[in-house]
Amino acid sequence: MTGRRDGLTPRGRRARRRAGRVLAGLALLTALLMLLAGRIPNRVGNPGSLVQTFLPWSGAAVLVLGGLALLHRSRPGLVAVLVPALVWGLFYAGTLTDRAAAGGAGALTVVTHNVDDENPDPAGTARALAATGAQLIALEELVEPAAGRYAEALAGAYPYHEVRGTVGLWSTYPLTDTRAVPIMEWTRALRTTAQTPQGPLTVYVAHLPSVRVRPGSGFDTARRNAAAGRLAEAVRGGPAGRTLLMGDLNSTTGDRAVAPLMSQFRSAHDAAGAGFGFSWPAAFPVARIDQVLVRDLTPLSAWTLPATPSDHLPVAARLRP
Repeated sequence: MTGRRDGLTPRGRRARRRAGRVLAGLALLTALLMLLAGRIPNRVGNPGSLVQTFLPWSGAAVLVLGGLALLHRSRPGLVAVLVPALVWGLFYAGTLTDRAAAGGAGALTVVTHNVDDENPDPAGTARALAATGAQLIALEELVEPAAGRYAEALAGAYPYHEVRGTVGLWSTYPLTDTRAVPIMEWTRALRTTAQTPQGPLTVYVAHLPSVRVRPGSGFDTARRNAAAGRLAEAVRGGPAGRTLLMGDLNSTTGDRAVAPLMSQFRSAHDAAGAGFGFSWPAAFPVARIDQVLVRDLTPLSAWTLPATPSDHLPVAARLRP
């Protein structure tokens, strides 16, 4: 006889209580991690940036903890899991909604895509991007001979284009005053001016260095952070007014290490997208590192496009000039 209706032996009840305490502790740690992500130091191994990059996935941890609490029939565990669930909802519930704005007469559609320097079908990728009807298409990881194939495939619909190093911009509007932006030892950023019907629009296209998780150094972001800082300075010293930054920034907008750059812009997806808009890797996207950022422009909608042979998804946005 157990003396209780749960059918457990005293040892089983002790095991349930232990499981409940462990689950409650993990749930509260998850909540604290979310709440204090911005305070985690970046001194050794950049753990703060790593957590901020993948923080939306803390929701998966909440689901796992909730499932374990149900499996163990732990009431304390279930109650504790409500805490990180509420915190996650506070941070991200609005992200799950469609934030697109009504209207759009005269809107500007833009696309950016890291096409992958090993893309086996440049012409097909170019045709897929042109099919969006975008007025501006930014491409990263342009290498020869593929760069020529993109130019050839886009020439009919986009009479104006500029390439500097491994980044380029194709446009239905004339492009003037194009120059390379020195953010690292080889050219991976440019600035140009698109002469739109609403007036000049400053456009930056950039590809910041990749980040890596390494056993000896943790989340290795030093080269990306340095390049982002140089790009931030270039933008700060560049033309004022309507400005668009597109490209593979190898960073989410929430990573404070690149705040000097991100703080000068508004994310089109954060303002007018639906869901998280993860863009990398294409096979199973876990982070949005391909960005459309704006200043003095109004985002109307933002979305990811279907996969191409690249390891990134293209991203697009409609903007009110």
